[in-house]
Amino acid sequence: MRADAQDNRKRVLAAAEEIFGRTPGASTEDVAKLAGVGIGTVFRHFPTKTELLEAVLTVRLERLRDRATELAGEADAGAAFFGFFSQVVAEASTKLAIAEALLASGSAAGASARNAGAGMREAFGTLLSRAQQSDAVRDDADFPEVYALLIGASRGATAANLEPLVRDKMLEILYDGLRPDRS
Repeated sequence: MRADAQDNRKRVLAAAEEIFGRTPGASTEDVAKLAGVGIGTVFRHFPTKTELLEAVLTVRLERLRDRATELAGEADAGAAFFGFFSQVVAEASTKLAIAEALLASGSAAGASARNAGAGMREAFGTLLSRAQQSDAVRDDADFPEVYALLIGASRGATAANLEPLVRDKMLEILYDGLRPDRS
């Protein structure tokens, strides 16, 4: 792919992420306008709105996977785990809006988004294991329960439209339950 085409694709994806993250029912014309390209350019890269939404969701999940993988190398495994958990919850409203737009288009996540999601879950599992090995997270908290807490906190913070200070306090209460009992 030519450099200018790659640049256009990146701009379209960034614009789509911003537009659909705010307004799930937005149009591809809105995306083209924000990206500064013609609608034909959008459709050359993404023949349908569904394909565009799938690509945006995939990019978001890959970004989270890459961030979790990067944090897995941090010396403070507890800070890495809790920091990533906080990041996912803080960014959840945009991701959920994009997923909602994808569902509204009559489609579920395709193979690329499912693969990116699986990679993100695996990287999150690594962060959890490292945090448990460093005694920052209780060792009886298994991945399914902790991942359910991540999903629940993300959806709850989004549904309640929590202000950042309230969201952070909610997370501190949740984190207290994940930390080993020090008594």
